[in-house]
Amino acid sequence: MTDTIDITRILEVLPHRYPILLVDRMKDIVPNESATGIKNVTINEPFFQGHFPGAPVMPGVLIVEAMAQVAGALVVHSAGDALKGKLVYFLAIDEARFRKPVVPGDQLMIHVKKEQNRRNVWKFRCEAKVDGAVSAEAVVTAMIMDRA
Repeated sequence: MTDTIDITRILEVLPHRYPILLVDRMKDIVPNESATGIKNVTINEPFFQGHFPGAPVMPGVLIVEAMAQVAGALVVHSAGDALKGKLVYFLAIDEARFRKPVVPGDQLMIHVKKEQNRRNVWKFRCEAKVDGAVSAEAVVTAMIMDRA
């Protein structure tokens, strides 16, 4: 495995596409353990039209979704072909806290670290930072299932 993956590989491991794909790149990958995802936040994001006009802020729910995408991409990338035909479904969000707004021009660094893995259920502690300062944190749980 490699310690970085680009958007081409992210598109292979995640089913998400514009406008809901919220990971541009991943680095510092330790297979089945941890990774850092990068989301470059731009004013062109469709959610900024309504959240909030004149004072654009990335919705917290999308920051949590970005955390889940980084965690899911880590699981699928780490497994290689073993998860072909499977999807990672979001099960739970716990301990979510929002510390600092994320605005256009920010680069969101999303750190995910595995806390637990039992069979097809994975739990990750996640932290999203901008310029080293924590913007949001949460524990996300996901399950690997067959495509419906």
